[in-house]
Amino acid sequence: MILGKVIGNVVSTIKEKGYESKKIMIVQPIDPKGNPKGKSLLAIDAVQAGLGDTVLVIEEGGSARAVINELESLTVKSVIAGIVDEISIE
Repeated sequence: MILGKVIGNVVSTIKEKGYESKKIMIVQPIDPKGNPKGKSLLAIDAVQAGLGDTVLVIEEGGSARAVINELESLTVKSVIAGIVDEISIE
């Protein structure tokens, strides 16, 4: 899983069949303190995340497809699977 912050969304007037109802977000990976870490990525939103939300991203095809209930029909690399409420570091 990747910890990240939603920094934008992707708007597309035409999408491949199966992606029509999917919202695609731009996610910046971050460390637990909130500092940017690596390159941003695109992820299908499965949890109604919004701009500025801290999220958990699954970046593995089989698990990502399972989260959005598309086990066979779509090619999916990454999915936003959760919105983070709090991070505590001891």
